[in-house]
Amino acid sequence: MPIPALIAITRDVSPSLAACELSFVERAPIDLDRAIEQHRAYRAALATLGCEVHDLPAQPQCPDAVFVEDVAVVVDEVAVMTRPGAESRRGEGATVAPLLARWRTLRAIEAPGTLDGGDVLRIGKRVYVGQSARSNADGIAQLRALLAPHGYLVQGVPIRGCLHLKSAVTALADDAVLLQPAWVDREAFAGFRLVEVDAAEEHAANVLRIGERVVSPACFPRTHARIRAAGIEVVAVDVSELQKAEGAVTCCSLVFETGP
Repeated sequence: MPIPALIAITRDVSPSLAACELSFVERAPIDLDRAIEQHRAYRAALATLGCEVHDLPAQPQCPDAVFVEDVAVVVDEVAVMTRPGAESRRGEGATVAPLLARWRTLRAIEAPGTLDGGDVLRIGKRVYVGQSARSNADGIAQLRALLAPHGYLVQGVPIRGCLHLKSAVTALADDAVLLQPAWVDREAFAGFRLVEVDAAEEHAANVLRIGERVVSPACFPRTHARIRAAGIEVVAVDVSELQKAEGAVTCCSLVFETGP
Protein backbone atom coordinates (compact mmCIF):
# COMPACT_ATOMS: atom_id res chain seq x y z
CA MET A 1 0.00 0.00 0.00
CA PRO A 2 1.49 3.40 -0.94
CA ILE A 3 2.36 5.81 1.86
CA PRO A 4 0.05 8.87 1.85
CA ALA A 5 1.72 12.08 0.75
CA LEU A 6 1.68 15.08 3.04
CA ILE A 7 0.29 18.24 1.48
CA ALA A 8 0.98 21.69 2.91
CA ILE A 9 -0.99 24.64 1.54
CA THR A 10 0.55 28.03 2.26
CA ARG A 11 0.02 31.57 1.03
CA ASP A 12 2.56 34.31 0.36
CA VAL A 13 2.76 37.23 2.78
CA SER A 14 0.49 40.13 1.89
CA PRO A 15 2.17 43.50 1.33
CA SER A 16 -0.52 44.91 3.66
CA LEU A 17 0.46 42.61 6.57
CA ALA A 18 1.01 45.59 8.89
CA ALA A 19 -2.75 46.31 8.75
CA CYS A 20 -3.54 42.86 10.22
CA GLU A 21 -6.26 42.18 12.79
CA LEU A 22 -4.92 42.14 16.38
CA SER A 23 -6.70 41.09 19.56
CA PHE A 24 -4.18 40.10 22.24
CA VAL A 25 -0.91 41.45 20.83
CA GLU A 26 0.21 45.09 20.89
CA ARG A 27 0.76 46.53 17.40
CA ALA A 28 4.45 46.84 16.53
CA PRO A 29 6.28 47.73 13.31
CA ILE A 30 6.60 44.74 10.96
CA ASP A 31 9.59 44.37 8.64
CA LEU A 32 7.81 43.11 5.53
CA ASP A 33 10.93 41.92 3.71
CA ARG A 34 11.99 39.96 6.76
CA ALA A 35 8.49 38.51 7.17
CA ILE A 36 8.60 37.32 3.55
CA GLU A 37 12.02 35.73 4.06
CA GLN A 38 10.90 34.05 7.29
CA HIS A 39 7.86 32.66 5.49
CA ARG A 40 10.11 31.25 2.74
CA ALA A 41 12.24 29.54 5.39
CA TYR A 42 9.10 28.18 7.05
CA ARG A 43 7.96 26.66 3.74
CA ALA A 44 11.42 25.19 3.24
CA ALA A 45 11.22 23.57 6.69
CA LEU A 46 7.88 21.98 5.77
CA ALA A 47 9.40 20.61 2.57
CA THR A 48 12.37 19.21 4.49
CA LEU A 49 9.92 17.43 6.80
CA GLY A 50 8.34 15.70 3.81
CA CYS A 51 5.52 18.02 2.81
CA GLU A 52 4.59 18.74 -0.78
CA VAL A 53 4.17 22.50 -0.48
CA HIS A 54 1.56 24.31 -2.57
CA ASP A 55 1.97 28.07 -2.24
CA LEU A 56 -0.86 30.42 -3.16
CA PRO A 57 -0.14 33.99 -4.26
CA ALA A 58 -0.48 36.84 -1.80
CA GLN A 59 -3.78 38.69 -1.46
CA PRO A 60 -2.77 42.37 -1.19
CA GLN A 61 -6.24 43.41 -0.01
CA CYS A 62 -6.26 40.79 2.79
CA PRO A 63 -3.57 41.53 5.40
CA ASP A 64 -4.12 38.28 7.32
CA ALA A 65 -4.36 35.91 4.35
CA VAL A 66 -0.93 34.38 5.05
CA PHE A 67 -2.63 32.71 8.03
CA VAL A 68 -4.29 30.23 5.70
CA GLU A 69 -5.17 27.72 8.44
CA ASP A 70 -8.13 29.84 9.54
CA VAL A 71 -10.16 29.39 6.36
CA ALA A 72 -10.54 25.59 6.40
CA VAL A 73 -10.65 22.51 8.61
CA VAL A 74 -9.29 19.42 6.87
CA VAL A 75 -9.94 15.88 8.13
CA ASP A 76 -9.37 12.59 6.34
CA GLU A 77 -12.75 12.51 4.62
CA VAL A 78 -13.73 16.14 3.93
CA ALA A 79 -12.59 19.74 4.10
CA VAL A 80 -14.86 22.27 5.79
CA MET A 81 -14.51 25.84 4.57
CA THR A 82 -14.94 28.08 7.58
CA ARG A 83 -16.65 31.41 8.05
CA PRO A 84 -13.99 33.44 9.91
CA GLY A 85 -15.04 35.46 12.92
CA ALA A 86 -13.34 38.59 11.60
CA GLU A 87 -15.48 39.96 8.76
CA SER A 88 -12.38 41.31 7.01
CA ARG A 89 -11.18 37.72 6.49
CA ARG A 90 -14.27 36.15 4.96
CA GLY A 91 -13.09 36.51 1.38
CA GLU A 92 -9.83 34.62 1.94
CA GLY A 93 -11.22 31.13 1.45
CA ALA A 94 -12.40 31.65 -2.13
CA THR A 95 -8.99 30.90 -3.63
CA VAL A 96 -8.16 28.13 -1.14
CA ALA A 97 -11.28 26.08 -1.85
CA PRO A 98 -10.45 25.12 -5.48
CA LEU A 99 -7.01 23.89 -4.40
CA LEU A 100 -8.42 21.87 -1.50
CA ALA A 101 -11.00 20.36 -3.83
CA ARG A 102 -8.20 18.40 -5.54
CA TRP A 103 -8.03 16.17 -2.48
CA ARG A 104 -11.26 16.55 -0.49
CA THR A 105 -15.00 16.92 -0.86
CA LEU A 106 -15.85 20.42 0.37
CA ARG A 107 -18.40 21.42 2.99
CA ALA A 108 -18.93 24.89 4.50
CA ILE A 109 -19.93 26.76 7.64
CA GLU A 110 -22.89 29.03 6.93
CA ALA A 111 -24.12 32.26 8.57
CA PRO A 112 -24.75 32.96 11.37
CA GLY A 113 -22.04 30.48 12.33
CA THR A 114 -18.45 31.64 12.66
CA LEU A 115 -15.42 29.41 12.88
CA ASP A 116 -11.66 29.99 12.64
CA GLY A 117 -9.43 27.06 11.80
CA GLY A 118 -7.04 28.25 14.49
CA ASP A 119 -9.67 27.25 17.03
CA VAL A 120 -9.84 23.65 15.79
CA LEU A 121 -7.46 21.05 17.23
CA ARG A 122 -7.87 17.55 15.84
CA ILE A 123 -6.24 14.58 17.57
CA GLY A 124 -7.38 11.36 15.95
CA LYS A 125 -11.16 11.26 15.95
CA ARG A 126 -11.47 13.91 18.66
CA VAL A 127 -11.90 17.51 17.53
CA TYR A 128 -11.54 20.27 20.12
CA VAL A 129 -12.90 23.72 19.21
CA GLY A 130 -12.10 26.90 21.09
CA GLN A 131 -15.09 28.85 22.34
CA SER A 132 -13.54 32.15 21.34
CA ALA A 133 -14.46 35.54 19.95
CA ARG A 134 -13.82 34.11 16.48
CA SER A 135 -15.76 30.81 16.74
CA ASN A 136 -19.34 30.91 18.00
CA ALA A 137 -21.70 28.22 19.26
CA ASP A 138 -23.50 27.98 15.92
CA GLY A 139 -20.24 27.46 14.03
CA ILE A 140 -19.17 24.74 16.46
CA ALA A 141 -22.58 23.04 16.14
CA GLN A 142 -22.34 23.11 12.35
CA LEU A 143 -18.87 21.57 12.44
CA ARG A 144 -20.15 18.86 14.77
CA ALA A 145 -22.98 18.04 12.36
CA LEU A 146 -20.67 17.99 9.34
CA LEU A 147 -18.07 15.71 10.95
CA ALA A 148 -20.34 13.36 12.93
CA PRO A 149 -21.13 11.13 9.90
CA HIS A 150 -17.39 10.42 9.67
CA GLY A 151 -17.07 9.39 13.31
CA TYR A 152 -15.58 12.55 14.79
CA LEU A 153 -16.47 13.78 18.27
CA VAL A 154 -16.49 17.59 18.37
CA GLN A 155 -16.08 19.22 21.79
CA GLY A 156 -16.16 22.92 22.62
CA VAL A 157 -13.38 24.14 24.92
CA PRO A 158 -13.47 27.47 26.80
CA ILE A 159 -10.37 29.62 26.41
CA ARG A 160 -9.31 32.94 27.93
CA GLY A 161 -6.68 35.57 27.28
CA CYS A 162 -5.74 34.40 23.78
CA LEU A 163 -7.00 34.52 20.21
CA HIS A 164 -7.49 30.84 19.36
CA LEU A 165 -7.52 27.43 21.01
CA LYS A 166 -4.25 26.58 19.25
CA SER A 167 -2.69 29.62 20.90
CA ALA A 168 -3.24 27.71 24.15
CA VAL A 169 -2.82 24.03 23.26
CA THR A 170 -1.51 21.93 20.36
CA ALA A 171 -0.73 18.27 19.76
CA LEU A 172 2.77 16.88 20.32
CA ALA A 173 1.79 13.27 19.60
CA ASP A 174 -1.32 11.09 19.56
CA ASP A 175 -1.12 10.91 23.36
CA ALA A 176 0.50 14.24 24.28
CA VAL A 177 -0.31 17.95 24.12
CA LEU A 178 1.60 21.17 24.78
CA LEU A 179 -0.46 23.48 26.97
CA GLN A 180 -0.50 27.02 28.34
CA PRO A 181 -2.49 26.57 31.58
CA ALA A 182 -3.13 30.32 31.92
CA TRP A 183 -5.30 30.22 28.79
CA VAL A 184 -7.04 26.82 28.85
CA ASP A 185 -7.92 24.40 31.63
CA ARG A 186 -5.97 21.16 31.89
CA GLU A 187 -9.14 19.17 32.57
CA ALA A 188 -10.27 19.21 28.93
CA PHE A 189 -7.08 17.32 28.02
CA ALA A 190 -6.85 15.08 31.08
CA GLY A 191 -6.55 11.96 28.94
CA PHE A 192 -3.27 13.13 27.41
CA ARG A 193 0.29 13.49 28.59
CA LEU A 194 0.53 17.19 29.39
CA VAL A 195 3.64 19.23 28.70
CA GLU A 196 3.27 22.79 29.97
CA VAL A 197 5.04 25.73 28.39
CA ASP A 198 7.79 27.37 30.38
CA ALA A 199 6.38 30.20 32.48
CA ALA A 200 8.80 32.67 30.85
CA GLU A 201 7.51 31.83 27.34
CA GLU A 202 3.86 32.80 27.39
CA HIS A 203 3.13 32.22 23.70
CA ALA A 204 5.00 28.92 23.28
CA ALA A 205 2.05 26.50 23.15
CA ASN A 206 1.54 26.79 19.38
CA VAL A 207 3.52 24.07 17.60
CA LEU A 208 2.86 22.31 14.30
CA ARG A 209 3.06 18.54 14.47
CA ILE A 210 4.36 16.81 11.35
CA GLY A 211 4.82 13.10 11.88
CA GLU A 212 7.02 12.47 14.91
CA ARG A 213 8.38 16.04 15.03
CA VAL A 214 7.02 19.47 15.79
CA VAL A 215 7.79 22.85 14.26
CA SER A 216 8.04 25.68 16.80
CA PRO A 217 9.08 29.34 16.84
CA ALA A 218 12.79 29.67 17.54
CA CYS A 219 12.26 32.13 20.41
CA PHE A 220 11.07 29.50 22.92
CA PRO A 221 14.19 27.47 23.87
CA ARG A 222 13.02 26.67 27.41
CA THR A 223 9.79 25.13 26.18
CA HIS A 224 11.74 23.29 23.47
CA ALA A 225 13.79 21.65 26.23
CA ARG A 226 10.56 20.46 27.86
CA ILE A 227 9.28 19.05 24.58
CA ARG A 228 12.54 17.22 23.95
CA ALA A 229 12.45 15.85 27.49
CA ALA A 230 9.09 14.32 26.55
CA GLY A 231 10.84 12.47 23.72
CA ILE A 232 9.76 14.66 20.80
CA GLU A 233 12.08 16.32 18.29
CA VAL A 234 11.72 20.08 17.75
CA VAL A 235 12.39 21.92 14.48
CA ALA A 236 12.87 25.60 15.34
CA VAL A 237 11.99 28.32 12.82
CA ASP A 238 12.22 32.09 13.12
CA VAL A 239 8.78 33.62 12.60
CA SER A 240 9.27 36.75 14.72
CA GLU A 241 7.73 39.17 12.20
CA LEU A 242 4.69 36.96 11.68
CA GLN A 243 4.30 36.72 15.47
CA LYS A 244 3.87 40.50 15.52
CA ALA A 245 0.75 39.91 13.40
CA GLU A 246 -0.56 37.49 16.05
CA GLY A 247 0.49 34.53 13.93
CA ALA A 248 2.50 31.42 14.70
CA VAL A 249 3.46 28.13 13.05
CA THR A 250 0.13 26.29 12.76
CA CYS A 251 -1.72 29.20 11.19
CA CYS A 252 0.67 29.59 8.23
CA SER A 253 -0.31 26.28 6.61
CA LEU A 254 -2.96 23.64 6.09
CA VAL A 255 -1.20 20.28 6.42
CA PHE A 256 -2.96 17.00 5.63
CA GLU A 257 -2.46 13.59 4.04
CA THR A 258 -3.62 12.96 0.50
CA GLY A 259 -5.29 9.73 1.61
CA PRO A 260 -4.53 6.00 1.95
